[in-house]
Amino acid sequence: MFDRVTGHYDRMNRLMTLGRHAAWCRDVAVGAKVPPGGSMLDIATGTGVIALAALEKYPDSTIHAVDFSERMLSEAASKPGASAIVWQYADANDLPFGDGSFDAVTHGYLLRNVDDAERVLKEQYRVLKPGGRVVILETCPPRGPLRYPVALGVRVLIPLLGRIVARDRTSYAYLQKSTLGFMTPQEVVAILHRVGFASITWKKRFFGTHMIISARKQ
Repeated sequence: MFDRVTGHYDRMNRLMTLGRHAAWCRDVAVGAKVPPGGSMLDIATGTGVIALAALEKYPDSTIHAVDFSERMLSEAASKPGASAIVWQYADANDLPFGDGSFDAVTHGYLLRNVDDAERVLKEQYRVLKPGGRVVILETCPPRGPLRYPVALGVRVLIPLLGRIVARDRTSYAYLQKSTLGFMTPQEVVAILHRVGFASITWKKRFFGTHMIISARKQ
C-alpha cells in the first residue's frame, strides 16, 4: 500500500493536517535531543521528513533512516540534502543494528501499521544507548466534546482526499480507519512502561487526532 501512495504521500499529509505535518516532524526531531556528534535512527521514515528535519537540527550527527517500503526510501533519498543520511531497507520488528547503537530513535505513524507494537518498541529499546530517547508521532482517536464532529470529519475527508488527489480511495480508507481505531496516549504509555522506558511525556495535536510521545531508556 505504501509503495502505491508514495508519489502523493507528502502532498496528502500536508492537506490532511492543514499544513502542520512538517512542523510536527520538526518537533519530533527537536525532542530527540541528539548530542553533538551523536547518532539517530528514524524508523518508518517514509519520505524522510523527520530524518531531514533532524539533519537540519543536528548537522554533525549520523542519521540512519529505515523503511519497509523501497519506493518510499527512493523518494526520500532523492530529496535535497538526503545524501548526508544513511537510507536502508529494514523491518521494524527485527532491526539490523546492534544493542545500544543510537542516542535517539524517532518514528512517525509506525505503531498503527504493525501487528505487535510492544515487540517493535522492545526493538527500539534494544538499539538505544542507556539514556537515549524515543520520540513518537502518531494518530490517536479524538476524545472530549469534539470527538464526534472530528471523527465524522476524518471519516469523510480522508477517503475523499484520497480519491480526488491520490486517485486511491482504498488506501486512504484504511488510513481513516487506522487513525480512529488506534490506541490512546495512555495505552501507548502503558506499553512503553512495560518495555522499560521512563520519563514518558505526551502532548496532543490537531483537535486531539495526533500525539507526540517521548520517553527515555533507563
